[in-house]
Amino acid sequence: MSLDTIIAKADANLEDSVERLFELLRIESISTDPAYKDACVEAADWLVAELQALGFDASRRDTPGHPMVVGHSAGEGQKKLFYGHYDVQPVDPLDLWSHPPFDPILEDREGGKVIRARGASDDKGQLMTFVEACRAWKEVNGTLPPNLVILFEGEEESGSPSLVPFLKENADELRAEIGLVCDTGLWDRDTPAISTMLRGLVSADFTIKASDMDLHSGMYGGAAINPIRVLTKILGGLHDDQGRVTLPGFYDGVLPLSNEIKDQWESLNFDGEAFLGAVGLSEPAGEKAFSTLEQLWSRPTCDINGISGGYTGKGFKTVLPSEAHAKVSFRLVGEQDPKAIGASFKAYIEENLPPDCEVIYHGGEGAPATSLNTEQPELVKSREALSAEWPNEAIFGGCGGSIPIVGLFQDILGMDSILIGFGLESDLIHSPNEKYDLRSFHKGIRSWIRVLDALS
Repeated sequence: MSLDTIIAKADANLEDSVERLFELLRIESISTDPAYKDACVEAADWLVAELQALGFDASRRDTPGHPMVVGHSAGEGQKKLFYGHYDVQPVDPLDLWSHPPFDPILEDREGGKVIRARGASDDKGQLMTFVEACRAWKEVNGTLPPNLVILFEGEEESGSPSLVPFLKENADELRAEIGLVCDTGLWDRDTPAISTMLRGLVSADFTIKASDMDLHSGMYGGAAINPIRVLTKILGGLHDDQGRVTLPGFYDGVLPLSNEIKDQWESLNFDGEAFLGAVGLSEPAGEKAFSTLEQLWSRPTCDINGISGGYTGKGFKTVLPSEAHAKVSFRLVGEQDPKAIGASFKAYIEENLPPDCEVIYHGGEGAPATSLNTEQPELVKSREALSAEWPNEAIFGGCGGSIPIVGLFQDILGMDSILIGFGLESDLIHSPNEKYDLRSFHKGIRSWIRVLDALS
């Protein structure tokens, strides 16, 4: 059957597809709260039943935490693994919701209808675009897309404690030639994106200790070293006047952007002033030689995430504290080595300690960045397929955050992933009143049909 016939079937199914999504959204699968353990099992069982009804060889796989759902379709050709997660964030504060979070509704909004519920965008609506694409494929062709593996996780929103052991124990079953991940977003409502650059992460916290006890600033001030003063000098030296990080070896492994990617990003006409203005800021604070979008997607960072020390309560206490604390994180790109950067940071602190001070250091390890070859055939075909569905040509974009599953698939299963999602910044994921545009859901189903056709 032709591609157009399968897409037409998805269009005809849309009302029923929305109702099936609503059934899943009604299940309160909050993974981080033990009170919802049974609901997570219910969500897993619901997905198993849906996959089995479609013809997948599907089962619930129990773990020490919440269950995994695994499904297989028969057939030859390239093996593909699709990943999504059925667990959701807590709904607090409940009084900020305009409608009960687990009672999904369709709302008329400017620009079209939206699906309003917890998990509508992150990630139940996204994973169901793929399930519904498989449904339309099966109803037209009589068989599922060939040689698929489905993996739905139930702990993504709570740190995925069971994921690494599960991947290692079931590597032979899950390993595929390419992974498909639907937990990202569109560039804008008319421009699809494939995320090919994900920043890695290193974090550390440290304490600088000086005197044996807190001291009176009148009796000891001037003579006694103040660890907060030491701390702020160390932190203040992490960046130069151009916004560059000063740690020795920090930029080892940072790779330049290709001209093709630069041209794609420039064509987006990203408004850096508006982006910062939306949160009350006006000037980009990163490396001055790079645009705001490059600072967000393709450049490494050093961020001070927290400082504490001394007296911070009401009123005033003239004290010289005995210790001061800070938390610092680094976002990594390209081939930067997280262990090397953690070691460089620790050495930098130690080299800048004055007499009578010592450091207690924790952390310093993390995950490297992920970068995919944009000339890889699967990425090229997927981009062409997405471009055929949406008004604008698909871009290869970056992602300022980290998506651990992509690195785990590389490290444990030895495969790259294609990150395709249909969320929007306005979806309010993790916040009250989360939504997913009906258009995103509908065109997401159509998009996966095109991608599956291109990769089959």
